[in-house]
Amino acid sequence: MQTSGTLTGLDILVVEDDDDTRFFITTVLEMDGATVIAVISAADAHNVLSELQPDVLISDIGLPGEDGYTFISKFRALKLNNCGRIPAIALTAFADSEARIRALEAGFDTHVSKPIAPEELIEIVANLVASCHW
Repeated sequence: MQTSGTLTGLDILVVEDDDDTRFFITTVLEMDGATVIAVISAADAHNVLSELQPDVLISDIGLPGEDGYTFISKFRALKLNNCGRIPAIALTAFADSEARIRALEAGFDTHVSKPIAPEELIEIVANLVASCHW
């Protein structure tokens, strides 16, 4: 994979319970210059968010305990330290239009289905950050 360095300087929180997927996403983002904190559950993500405000949030939908829809809804409701404005990507195996609509309605900015090519992941993150004017 050729890295562009497009994500250099970004702090990204990844919430993914599958070990292989979490490793893949983390590796791709770090190879492009991002600093990644990866956790396995919404509960762990809430703990991280009490200490850190990432530039981007990437979350699976099918999380154990609290799913990604509930997590992003609670996250958006916080509005602490501008938490409501952090760009958020739903990265999920649920690729149908109903899942996409539900993810957007819950508070994600975009919906991406797995598996995803490394270059596509980097492009989606970079484009989302570039489109945020807050």
